[in-house]
Amino acid sequence: MNDDFQDVTTAELAVLQALWRSGTSTIRQLARSIYDDESAAAYGTVQKLLDRLEAKGHVRRERGPTHVFAASTARDELIGRRLRAVADTLCDGSLAPLLTHLVQADRLSSVERDELRALVERLDGERKSRINGRPRS
Repeated sequence: MNDDFQDVTTAELAVLQALWRSGTSTIRQLARSIYDDESAAAYGTVQKLLDRLEAKGHVRRERGPTHVFAASTARDELIGRRLRAVADTLCDGSLAPLLTHLVQADRLSSVERDELRALVERLDGERKSRINGRPRS
């Protein structure tokens, strides 16, 4: 992860989400996707948001007769950075209280709980493999 990371505004996030869904898009396609509008105002708003996202390093532009844009920040990276910021702000840097609250909020379906259990078991297994695989000094 880049230490020069700059967070995004709500409007910028809408552009990133559209790019995550589509992979690549032109300004006109993004205006249609985000605002259901191809007017000059919508086009100009998206163009300005893309300029800001590009300056922050979240979007890359392929120049040509029609510029094509793609997200250069992955959704998982942004989620991780935002969750880390919340943990730092509200939980003195610990992720455990944040995760505990999210799990206990009763919003997880049984499938999501099963996926979470499987993830924890997999991570525990990987940790044990690394510990057991290291030569003892």
